[in-house]
Amino acid sequence: MDTSDLQVWVTANTTLAAAAALGISLAAYLFARFVIARGLVKLAARTSSLNDDIFVRHLNPFRLAWLAPLLLIYTFAQFFPAYQTVAEKVSLILVLWIAAFTLNSLLNAANDFYEKSKTYNGVSIQGYLDIAKILVVLVAIILSVTLITDESPWVLLTGLGALTAVLLIIFQGTLLSMVASIQIVTNDLIKEGDWIEVPSYDADGDVVNINLHTIKVRNFDMTYSIIPTSRITEVPYKNWRGMQEAGARRIERSLYIDMNTIKFCDPALLERLGKIDLIHDYIEEKVGAIQAYQQAHADHYDSPLDGPQITNVEVFRRYALRYLRSRPDIIQDCEMPFLVRTLAPTPSGLPLEIYVFAKTTEWLKYELIQAAIFDQLLAAAPNFDLRVFQQPTGVDFAAAGRAVHEAAG
Repeated sequence: MDTSDLQVWVTANTTLAAAAALGISLAAYLFARFVIARGLVKLAARTSSLNDDIFVRHLNPFRLAWLAPLLLIYTFAQFFPAYQTVAEKVSLILVLWIAAFTLNSLLNAANDFYEKSKTYNGVSIQGYLDIAKILVVLVAIILSVTLITDESPWVLLTGLGALTAVLLIIFQGTLLSMVASIQIVTNDLIKEGDWIEVPSYDADGDVVNINLHTIKVRNFDMTYSIIPTSRITEVPYKNWRGMQEAGARRIERSLYIDMNTIKFCDPALLERLGKIDLIHDYIEEKVGAIQAYQQAHADHYDSPLDGPQITNVEVFRRYALRYLRSRPDIIQDCEMPFLVRTLAPTPSGLPLEIYVFAKTTEWLKYELIQAAIFDQLLAAAPNFDLRVFQQPTGVDFAAAGRAVHEAAG
């Protein structure tokens, strides 16, 4: 039976022919969905490679199964002249949008392949893929309108030229995000995996996703902050990637010494401090310099302000320096600053600042190193006849009250 005979039969048996066409289309859909699509999913699940799982998941064979009945309906439409135009247009539009959604899904698959590759270094291409998705949708819209109106797509594009200003207003956010995404990638500002702080958005954590419109940050309290991509180049932020790449993290913290306890070291204190192994040679050198000066100026030496002297805070500072030098978890080379210094006096005391770098970027290890250092120095300070300043507490006021009461009694 040729096409003309089939056309005659369909004309004579329109209802039966329509039922047969729908039945064949339904059978094709069921075969495509439950045999071909399900077979692809099961085949991908049985392999050891993850790449085919990613590809099949984004390809979505169950969605593609709809192509079988739609293409058959488009083919059968010629045998039903009264409904041919509508059937062909509807089926083609549906095929077009299934193809558009599938292409966008494959772009997502490409992003997954890229981010899971061994060469991935955190530079996101999600923004560029989002631009490609928008273009795919725009092309699908133009072709859909073309199919409905039977006009050339060039005629439609020519008409859109007059609406350029309106389109620029509608897509202003997208255009700004596109420019920002290009700046981020070109200047290597932010990568996925970077730890960033953006105070204006209460963001302090790791970047988990960068796309065309948003940057998603997982904060350290396990909340998420969403930052518009177009705004990240306009607001102040800090990227800690440099610290992570250096493999070291700065310790910058101060002890506040009560200035009432700062004094010149007397011989008894120097003798006691000279027994500390870390500063034994330093004390001997200082004591030798003091004695040599006293002997050279014995005829008029009568004040601790005459000649070289040594204070207990100076010895303590040297002790802190030697203690830090003895720690294997602190960077000792000259590439990074290594300081123990006193800052300008404050109402809370004399700041003795530790400025060194720990040999780790892990938060827990860093905090443990920092805690161990200051535990040691806080416990060591009284041995130098120094007191660490802290605001008076109820215990201090109670002790002062008792002292006054006892003096009065």
